Amino acid sequence: MTDAEPGSAAHVLELVATGTARSRADLVRELGLAASTVSARVQELVDAGLLTESGEGASRGGRRPRLLRVPDGGTVALAADLGSRHIRTGAVGLTGTGFDIDECALDLTTGPEPAVGLLAERLTALAERQRAAGRTVCGAGIGFPGPVDPASGRVIAPSRMPGWHLYELRDRLADRLGIPVLVDNDANVLALGEHRAAHPALRHLVVVKAGRGIGSGVISHGRLYRGARGCAGDISHVRVDAAAERPCSCGNIGCLESVASGAAIAAALRGQGIAADSTTDILRLVEDGEPHATTLVRQAGRHIGAVLGVVVNFFNPEAVVLGGALAAAEPLVAAVRGVLYERCLPMATSELSIVAASCGPDAGLLGAGHAALRELAADGGLPALPVVRT
Repeated sequence: MTDAEPGSAAHVLELVATGTARSRADLVRELGLAASTVSARVQELVDAGLLTESGEGASRGGRRPRLLRVPDGGTVALAADLGSRHIRTGAVGLTGTGFDIDECALDLTTGPEPAVGLLAERLTALAERQRAAGRTVCGAGIGFPGPVDPASGRVIAPSRMPGWHLYELRDRLADRLGIPVLVDNDANVLALGEHRAAHPALRHLVVVKAGRGIGSGVISHGRLYRGARGCAGDISHVRVDAAAERPCSCGNIGCLESVASGAAIAAALRGQGIAADSTTDILRLVEDGEPHATTLVRQAGRHIGAVLGVVVNFFNPEAVVLGGALAAAEPLVAAVRGVLYERCLPMATSELSIVAASCGPDAGLLGAGHAALRELAADGGLPALPVVRT
């Protein structure tokens, strides 16, 4: 993702959306450009439906200025946050408003074609509802629970998902929908959604997704950091002592995922004769005070904290945010927090915030729509739009 070019239409939109500028006069002062140039940029955005201009603001001498704002429902991106066994869909507006959010069962292990068929069907129906409501659909953003090559939109060797390796998810879905599509890892879109909605002022944070699998997204200097090939933040396959020689779904041994993921916890519970197949089952057992489940969740938190301790000392973030289904279990959050304070340098933790995610199940969805709006909205020749923070 590239920053908005200074003085561009995208930059103008960002200044209005963040409240930095509320009128054309404000924009002239902020940008240092000629009033005629600013007016041309504003008119471009108004004509595209990305800004509205109405009402009157306070005068600083002379005529009272008309106020600019980003409309809630003018332009939207379709968004989908995929889990291994479900799909959450909705439309996301420029101000971060979600529309028509829904969830249904989806089993990615059945292979790409059935899953993409259902996904395309639901997104097509979603697009029709948006257009019927008078909204413009500019594209779609997809969060996928596995590694994704950001340049090609292909899925790369996902765990426990036969048939998905090198699947061209972006292009196949774009062909079916007839609109541009952006595909990213689910932990990355979770990080985008949580950063935008709950921590917009922070410049450096790590957002962990602990669910059936484990992943994390990294925000650096206020922007998503993907690394050279798009796999920055992949803590799932870091080796941990507690996993010893235990085989992992990636084909290696001793990975964090093999002892700390929801899949690993559920398997361990079943090995003890306790019925558990999903993270929902694990959370129910913890809430009911089942001692084995509580112990395993707490141990998982310590394992995750041990890996994050290295990340915190190396990256020095302002916050570690714990998201995903398992983050709803307080024993896991408390264990992560305890290990980080125990293992990290005091300088790294003295002002470090370690919190559970606050956006709930919609965080990944909002992040996926957000990414699509930034990258794909180019109506009327506009450059890629910035992430809009309200």
